[in-house]
Amino acid sequence: MNRALTTLRLQAAQLLSRSRGLLLPFLILLVWQLIQAHQLLPTNLLPTPSQVLQTIASLASSGELLDHVAITSWRVVQGFLLGGLTATALGCIAGVSPTARHLLDPLLQSLRNIPSLAWVPLFILWLGIYEPSKVALIAVGAFFPIYLSLSEALLNVDRKLVEVGRMAGFRRPELVLRILIPAALPEYITGLRGSLGLAWMFVVAAEVMGASKGLGFLLIDGQTTGRASLILASILMFAVLGKLSDTLLWLLSHRLLLWQDSHSLQGA
Repeated sequence: MNRALTTLRLQAAQLLSRSRGLLLPFLILLVWQLIQAHQLLPTNLLPTPSQVLQTIASLASSGELLDHVAITSWRVVQGFLLGGLTATALGCIAGVSPTARHLLDPLLQSLRNIPSLAWVPLFILWLGIYEPSKVALIAVGAFFPIYLSLSEALLNVDRKLVEVGRMAGFRRPELVLRILIPAALPEYITGLRGSLGLAWMFVVAAEVMGASKGLGFLLIDGQTTGRASLILASILMFAVLGKLSDTLLWLLSHRLLLWQDSHSLQGA
């Protein structure tokens, strides 16, 4: 009985700790509502939170919201996977092989500094205005955080760990699989989370390229028609979906880091 009570208390404490993250957004919404309740700003420029929620509810009831969320999420998933898998492969190669690093890294570091919108006309020219160009642009955004974090993490693995592996008789493939990759895993996961965040940012630029559906399309539609509530509703949906996907990724990756003796593994 005491053990079950202790478990319930721990779960309640964890739930309370995680729910504290909702406090600041709630206060922002409250202040926002109070400001607009006194009509301090024109509602056509800054609608009230209730108007934004009504817009979301209207889109949801008509079925439009689900369509827009689904297509945007699918584009993010495709671009994140394409960019992430490519970055993981090249990051491993550059982090393990000095020769490959000297060949790859200067080019990739220079490409990293190209603004996202600069790729848009090139991808439209090469791939057209349909899905391949959108996915390619998102993949570019997702690529660099993973490549940088993984290659640098592999380079910075403690030399003593590598020496212990060699003393244990590990060959190079075993050193990579059993020493280098596990040691680089925390930084790699950080790169994955940063990459996912950039994928959500790049999807907006991608959906400017002739999209007829998606949250980015709703943003442009709200701008064109002068509906600030639609713009803010789209931004709010981006924030919610981005946070949900980041939390899901953290939960999946958290199990891979349970071996760490770290005080920080308490929440996303």
